[in-house]
Amino acid sequence: MISTLIGKKIGMTQVYDAQNVLVPVTVVEAGPCAVVQVKTVETDGYNAVQLGFSQQKTKNASKAELAHAKKAGLDLAPRVLSEVRLADKSDAKLGDVVTVEAFKEGQFVDVTGVTKGKGFQGVVRRFRVAGGPASHGSMFHRRIGSVGMRQTPGRVWKNQAMPGHMGQVQRTMQNLRIVKIIADKNILLVKGAIPGANGDDVIVRTAIKGQPKSA
Repeated sequence: MISTLIGKKIGMTQVYDAQNVLVPVTVVEAGPCAVVQVKTVETDGYNAVQLGFSQQKTKNASKAELAHAKKAGLDLAPRVLSEVRLADKSDAKLGDVVTVEAFKEGQFVDVTGVTKGKGFQGVVRRFRVAGGPASHGSMFHRRIGSVGMRQTPGRVWKNQAMPGHMGQVQRTMQNLRIVKIIADKNILLVKGAIPGANGDDVIVRTAIKGQPKSA
């Protein structure tokens, strides 16, 4: 069974759970995702399915994308494609649709997204470096300080914290509980925050860790 969906982060809100506790949740529009390609050990060397999410206008899609979608019986090319590895051969067929019904309320999921880009930042914001005295004419406030470039070691150590590009990297939040599923709107309410800005694409999959043990 395919237990992975591509979705879009809508934003955050809060809801009451079954115990009447107010829970902060992230709203994710998950799916529906069409099966665009099925890979097997015989044909590709491994088992996987390729899922498509959302649609792009015909004028914006390349001929290759349109032809690839046509093989799966889709009229429009998906805007996002993602491959899901499987341990065993899947029973899914081209054109099958995976919805939020692949999940159930209360289960744990891992959500992968791209964090917000922060641009070029210094070490104080990027790595929480303490910096120097704030006053008394120290002239050393938010700079990086010494990085060891004298006779010993004669070079900058690997992984030295330095100013640079911050954010816009792929991150996965693990073991987030699904508080509620609104099937008719393809909505998942996931407890806690997930990476990315509102409107960014995310991948929701069954958590590798943290699942309750079956009796």
